[in-house]
Amino acid sequence: MKSIKQMSMEELAAYVCSELEKENIQTVLSGGSCVEIYSQGKYTSDDIDLIDRFNGGHTKIKNVMLKLGFKEHNRYFVHEDTPLFIEFPRGPLGVGDAPVNEIASKEEDTGILKLLTPTDCIKDRLAAYFHWDDLQSLEQAVWVAEQNEFNMESIGTWAVNENEIEKFEIFRDRLEK
Repeated sequence: MKSIKQMSMEELAAYVCSELEKENIQTVLSGGSCVEIYSQGKYTSDDIDLIDRFNGGHTKIKNVMLKLGFKEHNRYFVHEDTPLFIEFPRGPLGVGDAPVNEIASKEEDTGILKLLTPTDCIKDRLAAYFHWDDLQSLEQAVWVAEQNEFNMESIGTWAVNENEIEKFEIFRDRLEK
């Protein structure tokens, strides 16, 4: 088993996700770290966002993280052997106003990483663009779309439900260029 110092972001996320799973805490990677994986490193993140799917409780998460050698610092968990920090945003797992129903997984030497699918990762980034006009998030959605198979119809239907068809069209136009 690799030491935390030797783990990549993906390996560390898989390790923590698997250790939490042993305690019946189901987490799913989202946010910038998901973009980093699906964009083949075009974007990099210094934090790992693991959504607690069923809000199993901060105390249970904290106990596991302390056992793994992490310390709680503000809203994050930090470890002296990695510059990455881990955050556990509260569930439920969703993109915009829609729940996430399908979870992807990747097997690493350090464990099984549960993460958003490429389609939901794109929706996650587009939600930030739709609701806060975050152009960097639009760019990240495009990078993920360029590197992965995804369901454009699902994203279009979701965008209609989010009442953001014009911004969805901008996303689609960016992909066609």
